[in-house]
Amino acid sequence: MTRAIRFYETGGPEVLKLETLEIGEPGPGQARVRHTYVAVNFIDIYIRTGFYPNKLPSGLGSDAVGIVEAVGPGVTDIKVGQRVGYLIGPQGAYSDARIMPADVLIPLPDGVSDKTASTLMMKGMTAQYLFRQVHPLKGGETILYHAAAGGVGLIACQWARAIGVTMIGVVSSDEKAELARANGCAHTIISGREDIAKRVREITDGKGVPVVYDSVGKDTLTASLDSLQPRGTLVSNGTSSGPVVIDTVLLAAKGSLWVTRPAMMHYITPRAHMLDMAKELFDLVLAGKIVSEPRQLFPLERAADAHRALASRGTSGATVLTL
Repeated sequence: MTRAIRFYETGGPEVLKLETLEIGEPGPGQARVRHTYVAVNFIDIYIRTGFYPNKLPSGLGSDAVGIVEAVGPGVTDIKVGQRVGYLIGPQGAYSDARIMPADVLIPLPDGVSDKTASTLMMKGMTAQYLFRQVHPLKGGETILYHAAAGGVGLIACQWARAIGVTMIGVVSSDEKAELARANGCAHTIISGREDIAKRVREITDGKGVPVVYDSVGKDTLTASLDSLQPRGTLVSNGTSSGPVVIDTVLLAAKGSLWVTRPAMMHYITPRAHMLDMAKELFDLVLAGKIVSEPRQLFPLERAADAHRALASRGTSGATVLTL
C-alpha cells in the first residue's frame, strides 16, 4: 500500500486528495521506488488546473528521489537498494512509493544527498538544458533571466557564475534580489518597480543581451523582447503569468529576433544523453559550484498548501514534499 495524491477534476489546490492505493510488484522493465523527497514544480500547477491537458483521474508530479525497493524482469542497470531520482515519466510522484519505468531512473552519486537531489532533478536539469542546449552559453555573455530567485533560478545563478556568464536577474522583491546576488547573479532588477528593458540597456551600455530566459510569459514578453540585441533569442520556458502570443511582424521590427518554446522531453532523450546531462550537473554540485537545498518543505498530506505557496510567488528556491 502507498499514500498518494490524486485528483478527479481540474481546479484549485482543493481538488488534490490524499488516498491509499495498492502498489504491487514491478513488471518487465520497471522498478518500485520508495520516495524520500518529492519536488513541487510549477508544471504541476499547470496540470492540476488543466492548462496542460491530462487524463483524469490522475496522480500528480513527475519529479522525485528515493530508493529502489524492487526491480522487474529485464532490468539490469538499476539495482535494489540504489538511490535514484527521476524527472520524466507518468504522473504520480506525489506518493510514498510507486512503480516506474526503470529507464527514466537516474542513479544518484555518493556525495549528493537525497535532500539536495530533490532540488536538482527537474530544476537542475532544466538549468542544464537551457544553458547548455537550448541556447548554449560558452562564457563571457551577459544574459537576462526572469524569476532568478526561483527553484531553477537560484541554480541558474550559480551555473552562470561557474561558466563565466554575467547574469542579470529579474526578481519580485529586495529580499529575492539579495538571495539571487548571493547565489551568483551579477545584477538584479525588481519587477514592478524598475523598467526592465531600460535597466538592461543601462547595464549593457545600450547593447542589450543576446538571450533572455523568460519563464513568466505574458506579463514580461514586451520587456524581454525590448532587452534583446538584433538577432537575439527569447527562450520562453514558462508561462506563469499567462500564455505568450507572438506577432512575427513585431519580431522583425525589433531586430529579426528568434523565439523558442522548449520542452524538456525534446532535450533529455535518449537515456544515454539524460545520464550525460545529469553527470554534468552532479559534477558541478560535487565541485561545490552549485549548492542547493529545499527552502520550503511540506509533508505529503499538505500538497495543496505547497501549491498555494508556489502560486503566490512568495516562495524562493525549491519547494519539496517530505515523506
